[in-house]
Amino acid sequence: MTNGSEIPQEIKSQLKFLFVSLESLSGDLAWTLKKEGHEVKVYIKAKNDADVYNGFVEKIERWEDFIDFADVIIFDDVEFGSMAERLRKKGKLVIGGSEYTDRLEIDREFGQAEMKRHGINILPSWNFSNYDEAIAFIKGNPERYVFKPSGNTPSGGKGLLFIGQEEDGKDLVEILEQNKNVWQKKAPWFQLQKFVSGVEIAVGAFFNGKEFIYPINVNFEHKRVFPGDIGPFAGEMGTLMFWSEPNTLFKATLGKMLSALKESGYIGYIDINCIVNGRGIYPLEWTCRFGYPTIHIQEEGITMAMGEMLYKLARGENFELKTKKGFQVGVRISVPTFFAKSKDHETVEMYHDLPVLFKKPSNLDGIHIEDVKIEDGVWRIAGESGVLMVVTGSGVTVEEARRQVYLRVQNIMIQNMFYRTDIGAKWSEDGDRLHTWGYLS
Repeated sequence: MTNGSEIPQEIKSQLKFLFVSLESLSGDLAWTLKKEGHEVKVYIKAKNDADVYNGFVEKIERWEDFIDFADVIIFDDVEFGSMAERLRKKGKLVIGGSEYTDRLEIDREFGQAEMKRHGINILPSWNFSNYDEAIAFIKGNPERYVFKPSGNTPSGGKGLLFIGQEEDGKDLVEILEQNKNVWQKKAPWFQLQKFVSGVEIAVGAFFNGKEFIYPINVNFEHKRVFPGDIGPFAGEMGTLMFWSEPNTLFKATLGKMLSALKESGYIGYIDINCIVNGRGIYPLEWTCRFGYPTIHIQEEGITMAMGEMLYKLARGENFELKTKKGFQVGVRISVPTFFAKSKDHETVEMYHDLPVLFKKPSNLDGIHIEDVKIEDGVWRIAGESGVLMVVTGSGVTVEEARRQVYLRVQNIMIQNMFYRTDIGAKWSEDGDRLHTWGYLS
């Protein structure tokens, strides 16, 4: 690894990137690198994503055959930690993955324990593999809890998360009693976490194997499907973010993990999602990889070439991340297949291959691809997820960023598409709270 050395110009102009994915996640980043002039190859393990990104990037059947091809190998999800470590030991430049950071995200109990070990304040939580034991626990300790599946839950599994509303936990008891036989198979390991009210906020940064790259990223996810935070949890339907020098929130959470991350050798993006209020900061969970759609929105806010940034990161260089001032907003565009998934073949087939059209095809600013493809010059719906793209916008103020992103959304024509119309709308209230509490200073 080097520290601050210049990249030769001939290398800057064209690099070779290999993306390794479990699901179709990082295609937009791969497409961005291709548009910058780099050579990119993409492997996707999931068979139901077989046609995703076709026409945008080159896809391969066996990523192992292209290890020697790559200047940089990017693992865009957890579960690749051991492989990433082996490749680093062989001298390859690798972004994403370490055994330690995989455990931080996948194993909620371990992730919380590591936070506590490094002096980070955490909420009380209890881990279970037996639903009857969890029910008995709530009855014996009546409080308001959040139910969270543990393990690397597929995208669709995030909908199992349940936030109890009753102060004595009776609503969660009923939910668990009615669903235990089904959930035992879908979420055999889970956690009950004490509920706390406040503002949900995440703080993240790129890490070069030795230190954090500044500025850091502060982001606000919108996890439910419909405006007003109603409907099922969807992972993320849109995000508001901005870039910052290390603030109080970062120093109280992610900053305390420097030594552990350095020891792990992890290189990539890492993020802690928190609930904060006037009484304190309460970290909830880890993201030890690119976030989705977080990385797409970060592309909107990063002003340096992504290929250069990723290459410097992989080499372990200490550099200043060049970013826009103000705010970025990202809005996820979906179709009803989102609710159908693979078992509803009729709905999946109804939307599969339908065109993705633009009123002004020459202006695709802020358009970031997810499950789409190009056939005969036409964008079409691919895969089965129903999540098609992320639209981004920037502004000096949140309202400016919101205006830009929703103007860009209006350029899209897709049958029965839906999206949230309120991404970033709560900032005027939440931002005041965070500044009053002193977490953004």
